[in-house]
Amino acid sequence: MTKFRGALTAMITPMNKDGSVDYEGFRKNVKFQLEEGIDGLVPLGTTAETPTLDEKPGEEEDKLIAIVMEEVKEFEKKSGKKVPVILGAGSNNTRDAVAYCERAKKAGADAALVVTPYYNKPSKEGIYRHFEAVSKVGIPIIVYNIQGRTGVNIPTDTLARIAELPNIAGVKEASGNINQMADVIAQIKSKKPDFAVLSGDDGLTLPLIALGGDGIISVVSNLAPAIVSEMANKALDGDIEAARKIHYRLLPFFKAAFVDGNPTSIKYAMNVKKMPSGPCRLPLVEVTDEAKKIIEKALVECGL
Repeated sequence: MTKFRGALTAMITPMNKDGSVDYEGFRKNVKFQLEEGIDGLVPLGTTAETPTLDEKPGEEEDKLIAIVMEEVKEFEKKSGKKVPVILGAGSNNTRDAVAYCERAKKAGADAALVVTPYYNKPSKEGIYRHFEAVSKVGIPIIVYNIQGRTGVNIPTDTLARIAELPNIAGVKEASGNINQMADVIAQIKSKKPDFAVLSGDDGLTLPLIALGGDGIISVVSNLAPAIVSEMANKALDGDIEAARKIHYRLLPFFKAAFVDGNPTSIKYAMNVKKMPSGPCRLPLVEVTDEAKKIIEKALVECGL
């Protein structure tokens, strides 16, 4: 099973002014990530505005998958470096989540990112059975725990049960609770060293790695993949002092990148830097004027 470590980018979906997907912009962003040395790519997640993308066969989602897989395979062939692709495959309908995981497997992705079912607010047993179903597809699964978006937290005892299922490769921990993250490492990763514990919050990357975690599925690395990857890998190599310097350099932007939501804030920052980004699709709207000032100030402060 592929090891998921370092900095992996939760990729945005760039849009044209008319709201259509900017496929060439997406390809350019993928190439940029690869050239800058990112450790992995995560398309079709929350940051990609996936709920608003057309999932019909051959339409927007399939086209984005084709682009990222094509570019990564070409890069790996030339460089000899493995760059894992984790495709978003979450749904609050278990049957759909299974279908998305099957799509990821067919596309040749290294793993599927499966979020806790949202809105339904399932019990712990319901959560377990949801992940039991997707684990049977036969592709590595990264569990995505983000109570702020789903309304349901995955308790560590439930995650421990899930981790015993076949093909469960790790967790993207975006609970925002560093104590829970420590419990996951102490109670699950200590027994299953290959179980990846990845932060879902850029600002918690360094603390999580210091506790024994494996890295970050990052929003900020859309704009600064090389430096976010450097921070994560310095920390993983034990050079905490060097990683800490990068952390504090980026801290203003770690905050600004979520000042008015995600991906609205990071897309505005990328627009400022003339990177393929464009507008968001409704119900997301452009960040406020106050947020724009905060983002612009942070970009300058961080030297980005």
